[in-house]
Amino acid sequence: MSVTLESSWALSPSVALRPEPFGALAYHFGNRKLTFLKRPQLVAVVRALAEVPHVRAALEGAGVPAEQHPAYVAALEGLAASDMIVERAR
Repeated sequence: MSVTLESSWALSPSVALRPEPFGALAYHFGNRKLTFLKRPQLVAVVRALAEVPHVRAALEGAGVPAEQHPAYVAALEGLAASDMIVERAR
């Protein structure tokens, strides 16, 4: 599973996000991993994933400029690798 602009993802049901001044802490209750989301825009993207058809829509909705999309996709890849986000059917 790889994150692409056209793929569909959602925050794992096993993950809780705790807002912080820098962004958020993501804690996975299953694997007990703790991840720092260091950008408020990334938090907005992660929260929006379940509500939009694909990653591109979440990025656009959060106001992420197109030239920054590859960096955000890479960040989402990291979240997917640690099961913070899960792929979903469209």
